[in-house]
Amino acid sequence: MEYRNKLVLAPMVRVGTLPFRLLASDYGADITYAEEIIDHKIIKCDRIVNEYIGSTDFVEKGTDNVVFRTCDQERDRVVFQMGTSDAVRALKAAEIVCKDVAVVDINMGCPRPFSVSGGMGAALLSKPDLIHDILTTLRRNIDTPVTCKIRLLNSSHDTVELARRIEKTGVSAPAVHGRKVADRPRDPAEWNDIADIVSSLSIPVIANGDVFEYDHIERIKVATGASSVMVARGALWNASIFSPKVKEHWEDVKKEYVRKVGLSILPNLSAT
Repeated sequence: MEYRNKLVLAPMVRVGTLPFRLLASDYGADITYAEEIIDHKIIKCDRIVNEYIGSTDFVEKGTDNVVFRTCDQERDRVVFQMGTSDAVRALKAAEIVCKDVAVVDINMGCPRPFSVSGGMGAALLSKPDLIHDILTTLRRNIDTPVTCKIRLLNSSHDTVELARRIEKTGVSAPAVHGRKVADRPRDPAEWNDIADIVSSLSIPVIANGDVFEYDHIERIKVATGASSVMVARGALWNASIFSPKVKEHWEDVKKEYVRKVGLSILPNLSAT
């Protein structure tokens, strides 16, 4: 997976499902992150090839609950993002999915109480030794590329030092959300702090934060020096944000999304 000069769909809970990832890709997203899935959850899954709709499903044992669904069409660009707080468990989970995805990513930025209370997400930012353990364990034991997504620490210096330590683990790229853990979505993303990270690393950095229109993509590139850009809410509001053409009306985007959802349930709809 090449991480330079890419447009990236961010991981979003209850949003980053297969139909939405395919939709974003159709509009120009080069890399699409699935919604975060906790390691405990994927470990309890069986891998099942769903020939009816042409997907690969990871289904919770003893249930019909599809925890993660992917397909060959996105094999070279889908990122499986994992919530974890333990290197051994992370590896066990990664080994279940790694041959069906392009990249395994570790979530180190989610500030939600559920993640933080479990030692996952943003809780990892204060545990650099554990970060190192998780990332190096994955890098040494799976052939699939490994990445991570972080937030800013309280000082730019501290964030840069953490990013440098992450780089030494051999990950392909960190995605950096330009907000601190305590920041809310209404707080402006700190693109200058992302720029400090970009200038300090030799690997690609994916800049994330406050990209709501296509022209914002070039603005954040110029401001941060990052060649790759991750889009979250902007894509949620209108997935055609990835297209350099005129933005599609949201009603048309919605119809295309509904069509893809239908195809993931009834593939024979493709003939209509």
